[in-house]
Amino acid sequence: MQAVILAAGEGTRLRPLTHGKPKAMLPVANRPIIAHVIDSLVANGIRDIVVVVGYRREYVQRFLNSLDTPVTVVVQEKQLGTAHALRAAAPEITGDFLVLPGDNYIDTASIARIRGEHCAMLVKEHPSPSNFGVVVVKKGLVAEILEKPEEAPAQTVSTGILSLPRESLKSLGKNEIPDALNALIGKGMRMKAVMAGEWMDAIYPWDLLRMNQSLLAHITPGKAGRIAGNVSFSGPVSVGKGTTIGPNTTITGPVVIGEDCEIAPNTCILPGTSIGSRVGIGPFTVIGSSLVMDDTAIGSHSQVLQAVIGEGCRIADHASTVTTSSLFSIEGRVQKAEFGAILGDRVSTAPFTVLRTCIVGNGVTVREGRTLTQMVPDNTLVM
Repeated sequence: MQAVILAAGEGTRLRPLTHGKPKAMLPVANRPIIAHVIDSLVANGIRDIVVVVGYRREYVQRFLNSLDTPVTVVVQEKQLGTAHALRAAAPEITGDFLVLPGDNYIDTASIARIRGEHCAMLVKEHPSPSNFGVVVVKKGLVAEILEKPEEAPAQTVSTGILSLPRESLKSLGKNEIPDALNALIGKGMRMKAVMAGEWMDAIYPWDLLRMNQSLLAHITPGKAGRIAGNVSFSGPVSVGKGTTIGPNTTITGPVVIGEDCEIAPNTCILPGTSIGSRVGIGPFTVIGSSLVMDDTAIGSHSQVLQAVIGEGCRIADHASTVTTSSLFSIEGRVQKAEFGAILGDRVSTAPFTVLRTCIVGNGVTVREGRTLTQMVPDNTLVM
């Protein structure tokens, strides 16, 4: 069976994290989201994989070229919707096929449930159905898909993962797959609703924290690099090669640390944390339930909890995050969220900066220790 992964979209609701890279390439548990999707397919023996790329496609193509599993890459020149992306892949599709978003996590067992179905959709109960396509199910079949309704009639949502016959490609509309499916269902197509197991979609930046914590449960423990003799480990921990961990450091898994990192003495890394490659962490710093991307440095005597920190950030000494509940307006919708901080790429802060449930844009510079709240636009200078 073939699989078509749609990885051409931008993920605008995840800005500032997707300003420079597509959503499918955001690292979760230190690997791009699309890598976890490919893993689930390969575990099911599916190796005929087509990936549709578009926005910032060079990032996706570079990663795909590094894989042991060969994939066919198709370019969607303009991002005109999911149906348009699937049509771009049509010349490569030879029979019944799976469609999967490249920016959602799906477990191996869920793929196994749908791969043998001729025409089916993986669905899932979700507490916030209006953020997704709400699926009306009747007698085990998909009756209708309501895309992001203001008032959802049910909590069953589409995961975007489908098993389709090749002839369905002829009926694709111009913009989105749900529109095409509604039309086909209206003409008598029978689409089975299959309940998914573990599935996650990061709609907003803070959703990455939950996805990161969940995927860290699947890491393979292993310790490379140079580790001082009195470092304390508990739970599953993975440490990459070239990484140095100083004495009197405590690491409680699940935690993954990338390659060539410098973890200073007397640090504390708490569960649910992923640290990318070439990251520096100063002494007497605590990090927990956080996602730290590549090439970032966090100073000494800092406390970073419930935070997503982008690439190339410089967080000076005595920084701290404060987790509260707050409201954010994103693309016209007000969302309630609870987290410490979301930082885009290349953020630089002065000592004693407090990050209080804030979303800080790319390239922001904080010249004096301030308390940042709510949203700080890209390239802002805070004095």
